[in-house]
Amino acid sequence: MSSVLYDTPGPRAKRRNVLYTITFLAVLALAAWWVLTALADKNQLDADKWSPFVTDSQVWTTYLLPGLTETLKAAALAILIALPLGALLGIGRLSDHRWVRVPVGAVVEFFRAIPVLLLMVFAAALYREFTTISSDFRPLYAVVTGLVLYNASVIAEVVRAGVLSLPRGQGDAAEALGMRKSQTMLYVLLPQAVTVMLPALVSQLVVIVKDTALGGALLGFNELLSQNRQITANYGANTIATLVVIALIYIALNFALTSFASWLEKRLRRGRKSPTVTLPAQAGAPGVPMETVSGA
Repeated sequence: MSSVLYDTPGPRAKRRNVLYTITFLAVLALAAWWVLTALADKNQLDADKWSPFVTDSQVWTTYLLPGLTETLKAAALAILIALPLGALLGIGRLSDHRWVRVPVGAVVEFFRAIPVLLLMVFAAALYREFTTISSDFRPLYAVVTGLVLYNASVIAEVVRAGVLSLPRGQGDAAEALGMRKSQTMLYVLLPQAVTVMLPALVSQLVVIVKDTALGGALLGFNELLSQNRQITANYGANTIATLVVIALIYIALNFALTSFASWLEKRLRRGRKSPTVTLPAQAGAPGVPMETVSGA
């Protein structure tokens, strides 16, 4: 089925696509064979390298699961703070008042331009010099602060782009009904923009989960990836096996997050496309106008 952006491939194009697919799979299989051969030559596929993750539950209870807990804790705190803060900053960038729009835009551009790791390092230094926060909790505070400042700025741009992508008539219709600017944004524009923004928001949430590993690299935050050093030190030279297991945990975690977001997006879209239901006028009340309501 052809459209403005897509033409149905003909017989030659279909054969070419099949050839491309076969070539890609062959190259992928060749690369996988080369990697496995290289690992086998370095004895990285030996059973003793992988057995701790199967036979010794202490690896999980002492290192991996506590590290995963810290990762989830930092990511959850950053998400809970960055989402509403980013929404407020995004709405501020859309303000009609210059004294609101310009400072908010400067804040967003400033923190969006700084690497998140640098924000974490600055936050750690500030907490160390100007607060009495215990050194046990300081890495967590620094990681969450850096993640919030950077990702709130990115989310602000996502919100702004999502609202601006809506047809202009949506806001004009709300204003014609006498709704104030804040009411239009809160009850008309933002609910519709959520569906548009959701894929980009989910991608940013995945970035938040992965960026918690930056805190373990320099700040001593005991997140999931940092447990690699402890496991390697206590169970021998099984760095490759440890990193593979940790990578699989990250993949499972982020896959669960994106799957939930995909389900939520489909549900929201289905709710907006639900058919309308016509309610008949009440008996004994001739001339009462018919009302049409959403069937959702």
